[in-house]
Amino acid sequence: MATIYKSKEGKEQILSQYEQYLTQFDLPIAREYVATRFGKTHVLKLGNPNGKPIFIFQGGNCINPMTLSWFRGLLTDYKIYAPDTIGHPGYSDEARISASDQSFAHWIEDLMAHYQIEKCAFIGPSYGGGIILRLAAFIPEKIQCAVLVAPAGISLGSKTQMIKEILVPMLFYKINGSAKSLRKISNVMSRNSMKDTDEGIIGSIFKYVSLEDEMPKLTTAEELQDYHAPTLVITGTEDIFFPEKKISQKAAGLFGNQLELKRYTMGHFPSDEDLMKIDVDIKLFLAKHYL
Repeated sequence: MATIYKSKEGKEQILSQYEQYLTQFDLPIAREYVATRFGKTHVLKLGNPNGKPIFIFQGGNCINPMTLSWFRGLLTDYKIYAPDTIGHPGYSDEARISASDQSFAHWIEDLMAHYQIEKCAFIGPSYGGGIILRLAAFIPEKIQCAVLVAPAGISLGSKTQMIKEILVPMLFYKINGSAKSLRKISNVMSRNSMKDTDEGIIGSIFKYVSLEDEMPKLTTAEELQDYHAPTLVITGTEDIFFPEKKISQKAAGLFGNQLELKRYTMGHFPSDEDLMKIDVDIKLFLAKHYL
């Protein structure tokens, strides 16, 4: 069976960190496996059982609870479905699927069918935003509105800068486990604000996981010609992966007058202060477009 992990011990450590992260939510979390055409998907269900449903997709090469925690402010009012992305760290099946074609759209379609949801709101940070864009490209009628936070699938940052500031220190970290190298990476990713817990998890993933290096396909206007849902795009001026200037310029052509754009002076990982502002922006957007 295909695996993304380099060792059994490494997998056990990352899943232990996953379980520990869940305790930070301090509220009931239901869990189940859903059969999809791409394999079993582990889903976290939490929030208001009487609220309107929202799917939240995790960032890439991390664990679901980490990026899910960015949106904990929504748990009072909405019923959240948060699947572990197939082929990424977590409890879902590990065989990776393409982020360049309709595969992720059909994966989401299977999850929605299981929960008998015809249409709803979606939130995706980073790689999760790119996954939502695959749904927008192939089955747009499923999306009532969408929130994309520092999203993949729109435009990329400088490859030279990513090699210098992420890849090179990552190689040093993999060779010698240098805490200094890991801190250098986390500071670049978060504008010096990453939590120690998150940094430790990222270190484990660098060490024990064969990283997903295929970014979601860059979306074209032609692909979104039938997509007309209101879309909030939140960007970071210091985001090394998906910088604000490039995302903002491209997003205007993709989403037209359905676009709401917010810019923050933040890295790829928001700080706690950034998350408070993002929470307000998302709640106002949902109150307007997800009635």
